[in-house]
Amino acid sequence: MTGAMTFNEPPERVDLRAAVSAFARDYGSAYYRAKAREGAYLTELWREAGALGYLGVNLPEEYGGGGGGIGDLAAVLEEFSAAGCPTLMMVVSPAICGTVLSRFGTPGQRGRWLPGLAAGETIMAFAITEPDAGSNSHRITTTARRDGDGWVLNGRKTFISGVDVADAVLVVGRVRDEDTGGLSAALFVVPTDTPGFEKHRIEMDLVSPDHQYQLFFDDVRLPADALVGDPEAGLLQLFAGLNPERIMAASLAVGSARHALDRAVAYARERTVWRDTPIGAHQGLAHPLAQVKIELEQARLMTQHAAFRYDSGDDAGAGEAANMAKYAAAEACVRAIDQAVQTLGGNGLASEYGLGSAIASARLARIAPVSREMVLNYVAQQSLGLPKSY
Repeated sequence: MTGAMTFNEPPERVDLRAAVSAFARDYGSAYYRAKAREGAYLTELWREAGALGYLGVNLPEEYGGGGGGIGDLAAVLEEFSAAGCPTLMMVVSPAICGTVLSRFGTPGQRGRWLPGLAAGETIMAFAITEPDAGSNSHRITTTARRDGDGWVLNGRKTFISGVDVADAVLVVGRVRDEDTGGLSAALFVVPTDTPGFEKHRIEMDLVSPDHQYQLFFDDVRLPADALVGDPEAGLLQLFAGLNPERIMAASLAVGSARHALDRAVAYARERTVWRDTPIGAHQGLAHPLAQVKIELEQARLMTQHAAFRYDSGDDAGAGEAANMAKYAAAEACVRAIDQAVQTLGGNGLASEYGLGSAIASARLARIAPVSREMVLNYVAQQSLGLPKSY
């Protein structure tokens, strides 16, 4: 043997998890739910987490980050979620936008945006989904045309998270190749105060501090340096951000599942109905909770594996692993929260325990940022080599 395989996280990440867990518990699920009901953002948590360096652990040190990888940022989000604070904008701002800018931004773009993202003083949203495109990025109709030294952007986006707290949006559009006439994907940084940029909130049944928006770009004029990277490598740059998105979404789901399981187990240990035996002694509850634990640990390992492959520079392998992790974590999260509610009975829907509002959020994990059906399509075609179905 030339070396031993290990599934242990490095000591630095173990220490990071412990510190983040203690920090997030000081806020906890009661803080998160109160903010969600008010329609307010997690401003205090976000600012303090940024000041402590937790939001930028994956960003380059020269721009105020921790110099780590997506695995480190995913660990932070998992611990936030396990403490009852599933902070969605961590998936978007430091993970997607921070990664894309770190890898493909010019020195000027990195200097302008990354320090703020790392410190939590700047928030960036990400806009790819369109009303008529859905999961098909090839049908995106938001386009940018050259205008002198700059660009003019037109189009619309939907279900874009956190635009109300964002300073800018990283927009996926298309530009026309002047030689071939073809359209290629391109990414633009659009400050939210740019003339012609409009946002309309989408009313949702979800109780969440992260709100959803429709965006409209009507002859939005952008400077030359709004373009990130090279349009010729648009899809490569796009997926450099989407793989971290899936890994982070998986981490959020894993943490949320941990939170629900912890609540259910604590209740099952103490609650007595028949004589003096806690309900957790009965196999009708004990076995489903044990199954949740097994599925949760499987999803957690897959998520850590995906992060390891991405941070190792294996973009192709990370794509497969990230999709599998997102699928497994979403399924584990839905099952965990459903079983937690079932374990608590009527209390599972009482506001005191905070599980009822998590049902819809868990269900969303099967849909966003990529649906379970599209993950299955990916695995069928890319992993199994089956013919494309669409």
